[in-house]
Amino acid sequence: MRILLVEDDARIADDIAETLTHAGFLVEQTADGEDAWFLGDTEDYGAVILDLGLPGLDGLTILKRWRANARRFPILVLTARGSWMERVEGIEAGADDYLPKPFQMEELLARLRAIIRRASGHANPNLALGDLALDPKHMQVTRNGRLLHLSPQEYRLLSYFMHHQNRVVSHSELIEHLYGGDADCDTNTIEVMIGRLRKKIGAEAIRTRRGFGYIAETPA
Repeated sequence: MRILLVEDDARIADDIAETLTHAGFLVEQTADGEDAWFLGDTEDYGAVILDLGLPGLDGLTILKRWRANARRFPILVLTARGSWMERVEGIEAGADDYLPKPFQMEELLARLRAIIRRASGHANPNLALGDLALDPKHMQVTRNGRLLHLSPQEYRLLSYFMHHQNRVVSHSELIEHLYGGDADCDTNTIEVMIGRLRKKIGAEAIRTRRGFGYIAETPA
């Protein structure tokens, strides 16, 4: 899943990006408020991690502009310790959760996964699709209780489908969230990967909608 990270402290940003990458996310970073506002207003992200204390165009202004423009991706706000007014303003402006600095990376991951789940309509920490179960914390997938051995890209692909069950997902959307907006790959790359994934999870789990894309439907 594609995440936008907006943080002007290079050390913190690098630590977060490394943590998210190891957790299976595709991370795009910026430290500039104007750039962040433009990216969030024009690109599709699974979630945004937004520091409010940015120089120039501050995080709270960016947040308000995004919500005013009906940008609905979940947003995790980072704030300085003790700035409770800033946290209140962030929540009231449309943030889904906040995390005061300093923080543990495990908590950031837990909060990020939680707001992504809620945005997708999932309350349980683990995702289910028929006889498939996905554990985001341990990055494991089982089928009827048997552990499946997926490549990192196959795991990310299945995770995206399971977060967006019962919705047709296009080739271009999958390319954006698996490889990034500027990725140099075509629909054949996605078709090959889905073919490999189907052999491991069952062909019925992901169905093709000709001319539109693919759908993972929750069994009745």
